[in-house]
Amino acid sequence: MDVVRKTVAKEGLVRGLYAGVSAPLVGVTPMFAVSFWGYDLGKKLVKTFSTVNNDQFSTGQICAAGAFSAVPTTAVAAPFERVKVLLQIQGQKTLAPGEKPKYSGGIDVVRQLYKEGGVRSVFRGSAMTLARDAPGSAAYFAAYETVKRQLTPKNADGTPGELSLLAVMAAGGAAGIAMWIPVFPVDTVKSRLQSAEGNPTIGGTIKELYRRGGYKAFFPGIGPAMARAVPANAATFLGVELAQKAMSKMFD
Repeated sequence: MDVVRKTVAKEGLVRGLYAGVSAPLVGVTPMFAVSFWGYDLGKKLVKTFSTVNNDQFSTGQICAAGAFSAVPTTAVAAPFERVKVLLQIQGQKTLAPGEKPKYSGGIDVVRQLYKEGGVRSVFRGSAMTLARDAPGSAAYFAAYETVKRQLTPKNADGTPGELSLLAVMAAGGAAGIAMWIPVFPVDTVKSRLQSAEGNPTIGGTIKELYRRGGYKAFFPGIGPAMARAVPANAATFLGVELAQKAMSKMFD
C-alpha cells in the first residue's frame, strides 16, 4: 500500500498506476488467443503420441499440452512485455526540469530498441519468458481442468452436467494462483533482464538480485500479484467458456 500511495502522489492516479499499460492492452488479446490455441494444439499432439482414455486427459497430459502452449505464446508475449517493463521503469524515474522521457510510447520503444540492437534487442528476455510460461502454463491449465472436473455436477445417468459460471470463475481463479506460485522468481529475473541497460546475462541478473536482497529479492510484490491473479484469470476463463458456447451455437 505504501508503494501505491507514493506512486499516486508522485505520478497521479492514472499515470502512476497504469504506466506501461498500452503494450499489454494491445498484446493481451492476441497473447491469450495464441495461448489457448497453443493449448488446444498441444492436446491434439498429446492425443497423437499417447493414449487418452475416453477423451479424458490425465493431469500429466494436460501439463504437457499446457507447457507446449508457451512456445507460440512467447513469440507474442516477449516483445510486448519488454515494452511494458521499459515504460513502467521510465514512469518511476524522476526527470530533471525540462528533461523529456526517453520513450514517448510503446511504438517509440520498439523503434528505439530496434535501432539500438535490432530484432534481438526487441525480443530480449524471450528465453526467460519461455522458462516462465512453460511450467506456468502447465500448472495453469492443469489447475483449471482439475478444479473444473471437481466442480462439474453429475446428471442422473452419471454423465457430466452443466458447469455454472460461478464454478468456471472459481476454477479460473485457482488457475491464476497455480500459475504464479512456481514461476514468480523466474518472472522477476525476466523483468530485470528486460529493463536492464547494456547486455545483461541471465546468470549475472540472478547473482545481482541475490546480492541485493537474498531470496526475498526474487519475490517482490508477490502479494498484489496473487490478489490480481484471481479476478483476472476468473474473468479470462469466463470469457473463454462463454465464447466457446456462443461459437458452438453459431457453427454446430
